[in-house]
Amino acid sequence: MRLRGRCLTLRAVLAAVTVVLLMPAVPASAQAPVALGGGSGLVVDGETLCTLTAIGNDNQGRLIGFTSAHCGGPGAVVAAEGAENAGVVGTMVAGNDALDYAVIEFDPGKVAPVSAVDGFRIDGLGPDPSFGDVACKLGRTTGYSCGVTWGPGQQPGTIVNQVCGGPGDSGAPVTVDNKLVGMIHGAFSEDLPTCIIKFIPLHTPAVTMSFNTQLADITAKGRPGSGFVPVGAS
Repeated sequence: MRLRGRCLTLRAVLAAVTVVLLMPAVPASAQAPVALGGGSGLVVDGETLCTLTAIGNDNQGRLIGFTSAHCGGPGAVVAAEGAENAGVVGTMVAGNDALDYAVIEFDPGKVAPVSAVDGFRIDGLGPDPSFGDVACKLGRTTGYSCGVTWGPGQQPGTIVNQVCGGPGDSGAPVTVDNKLVGMIHGAFSEDLPTCIIKFIPLHTPAVTMSFNTQLADITAKGRPGSGFVPVGAS
């Protein structure tokens, strides 16, 4: 009886081993999608640090994001800062140097779009801000800051806001009442610091590119990003 029991046990072990061997292998490289939203850091072509303006879908259902054109042009590959091991998560597919925008098409299998990053929310698109409107921005370098809107800038499609910025903040979303109105383009002047220094709020305003102007150009040219709606838009 003992011998028979051992034979039965051996058969059970062999059967279990056979089942395991026949199970499909799980890829070792499988990784959860990277969460990205307006204010997330991006790495363009493996070296340039910039900030994601917003993420959502266009009228063709593509997963689309934006940043500044001076971060890279069509064909440039994009990784998520802090999750570079995930590899390339998107590719720049269109841009306009004059209006300083780059359109990124993300891989929906690698990216999980979010409407809030570090508490900074984008609930939809808003009109260009007017004098006195309080605008806020979130950049990968200088973080969160708010300030009044002074009005249109000297160049077409620009707005001047008293928010701070620094290298790497290019493309950072600018919102009014949680509605996206623009992206950080650069500093208004080089005569003052670009951000708050030692708690003294004496800094040059930022030049913001109007997102409405950029989106109108994208739509007029039938580019990816046409009809863009941010994730979580109300």
